[in-house]
Amino acid sequence: MSINRVIVIVIDACGVGEMPDAAAYGDTGASTIPHVAEAAGGLHMPHSAKLGLGNIVPIKGVPPADTPIGCYGKMAERAPGKDSTTGHWELAGVKLDKPFPVFPEGFPPELIDPFVERVGVEILGNKPASGTEIIKELGEEHLATGKLIVYTSADSVFQIAAHEELYPPDRLYDICKIARELCVGEFAVGRVIARPFIGEPGMFERTTRRKDFSRLPDRDTILDLLVQSGRGVLSIGKIYDLYGGRGFTHSIKTTSNKEVMTVVQLAVRDDRDHSLIMANCVDFDMLWGHRNDEAQFAKALEEFDTQLGDVLEVLREDDLLIITADHGCDPTQKLSTDHTREYVPLLVYSRSIEGGIDLGTRSTFADVAETVAGLFSIDHTFGATALPLTLRKTDS
Repeated sequence: MSINRVIVIVIDACGVGEMPDAAAYGDTGASTIPHVAEAAGGLHMPHSAKLGLGNIVPIKGVPPADTPIGCYGKMAERAPGKDSTTGHWELAGVKLDKPFPVFPEGFPPELIDPFVERVGVEILGNKPASGTEIIKELGEEHLATGKLIVYTSADSVFQIAAHEELYPPDRLYDICKIARELCVGEFAVGRVIARPFIGEPGMFERTTRRKDFSRLPDRDTILDLLVQSGRGVLSIGKIYDLYGGRGFTHSIKTTSNKEVMTVVQLAVRDDRDHSLIMANCVDFDMLWGHRNDEAQFAKALEEFDTQLGDVLEVLREDDLLIITADHGCDPTQKLSTDHTREYVPLLVYSRSIEGGIDLGTRSTFADVAETVAGLFSIDHTFGATALPLTLRKTDS
C-alpha cells in the first residue's frame, strides 16, 4: 500500500512552546496550547491525544498516549518572523531569508500618500492596533466621514477596515487590490487584508467577508509542483489567500473552524482526484488568540478535536493526515495580542503508516513539503528532510 492522498490541516496559531529565539520577538515563555489547557483546568481532546498530542509537550488534560496511533513531534520555523504567510510558505517549501517588513510606527507618507491618491479617499488610524479595538475607536468617525480605517500589527500586514454600508465588500476588495499594487519593494508586506464590519457605534462587528491579498512566493512551492505534474490540489478556508491563489486546482471558502472541518470530512469522502487537501482553521488565531480569550480558545480546541474524530473515521487506507500550525498566538500573554514565536505541533497519521514514532524536533516547517514531494515522486528538493515514515507490514 502506498500513500495516494495527503490531507494537511493547519490549526492556525496553535503553538506548543517558545522557540530558542523567542526573546528576540518579545515572546519569552509563550506556549499556546499548554497555557490554554492550564487556564481551562485541562482540555478534553481524546482524538488528538490518541494521535500523540500529549506526547509532544505536557498538556493538562491531554496525557501522553502509551501507544499513540500517530507519529508526533514539533517543528521549528527556520525563517525569521512569526507571520501567517511566512509560516504557510515554509510548510510548502519556501523558507524566507529575511522577514517581511513591519511598520510599528504606521505606514510612511511614501506609501500612504499614493494610496490616498489612487483610491480617492482619506484615511483614519495608520497605526498598529487590534482589529476589534480600532473599529471600536474609529468606527463612528469612519461612518461620519467615509474615511477608510487603515492599520497594521506586529505582523507584516496592511489592513483596511470599512463598514459594509459605506463600502460593500467588492468595493473594499478593489481598494485592497490597489494597496497590494502599491505595497512593493521596501513596503512589500506579506498581506493586504480587507476587514469589513457592520453594526452601530458601540456594537460594531467584523463580518466573515474578510479577504487576504498575499504576496506571491518567488519560487515554486510543493503546491505549484503538484499542479504542474497534473495532480489536483484543494484549498479549504484561508489557505488559498495565503498563497495568492497560486498552486491550487480547486478552492472552497469557509467562514469558521466548524465549517472547515465539515468540508474536510466531505472532501475526504469525495472521489475526485485531489492528491493534496490543505485546510486552515483560522478561528484559533483570528477570534481567540488575538483577543486574549483563552476560555474560548480552549472550547474551540475541544470542538476541533470532536470533528477530528469524524475525519479520522472516513480516512482511506492510502490517506496521510498531517496536523500542524503556522506560529503561536498565546492568549495568556496579556501584554500583547500578537502572534508568538513558537514551535508548532506535528501529528501524522495513516492506516498504512506505523504509528508511535517520535519525529523529534524538526529544524524547518519545510519537512512537510519535502515529505509530500517524496510521496508523489516530485523531482525537487526543498533543502529539508522528509519525515521518517514507515509503511505498515501487511500479511502476504
